[in-house]
Amino acid sequence: MSQADCRLYLITPPAIDDLAAFGRELAHALDAGDVAALQIRLKDAPDEVVAAAVDALTPICHARDVAVILNDRPDLAARLGCDGVHVGQSDAPYAEARRLMGPDRMVGVTCHDSRHLAMEAAEAGADYVAFGAFFPTTTKDAPTRAEPEILTIWQETMQTPCVAIGGITVETAREIVRAGADFLAVSAGVWKHPEGPAAAVAALNAEIAKGLAERG
Repeated sequence: MSQADCRLYLITPPAIDDLAAFGRELAHALDAGDVAALQIRLKDAPDEVVAAAVDALTPICHARDVAVILNDRPDLAARLGCDGVHVGQSDAPYAEARRLMGPDRMVGVTCHDSRHLAMEAAEAGADYVAFGAFFPTTTKDAPTRAEPEILTIWQETMQTPCVAIGGITVETAREIVRAGADFLAVSAGVWKHPEGPAAAVAALNAEIAKGLAERG
């Protein structure tokens, strides 16, 4: 998941009812613009459902040079051969996730609105830290609200890439890019976009370009 100023980081919907149909939708979305990664986030789904999603979606992503990251479960991510895992503060500790994933695969860590948590994760070796939520979100319960300033301060002081998450849409993306996000994590803002996911990816990439130009 290479860092190039700022890139999209897609997160699946909370549930996928028709995996084949979603795979086609995902392919169209990835073909519509630059995407760095897809996080497969199927909370509370049985392991076999998660495994089926990884098996079906990984070839679509890898054909387009998009990394596949599994949410929460480093044990499952390692077994299924995912490119990385994302862990929250209530999931497996970073050290355990790294032990399971090995040195060459990605481990990202949720840090909410805390630079202290982010610095601990970065110093431990996390590949990225995630801040949020920046805006109201219906995708998940967000325990904290982060201000865009945290991204600016992070960029000025730390080298580890930062992911912005929480309520990011075409309308809100540019502000977050301008503040200093390396990646924009988006779920509902893509899958529930009124013109469809492909249009959302294209529009988000356009907003990223504008935000980077304004970031200078």
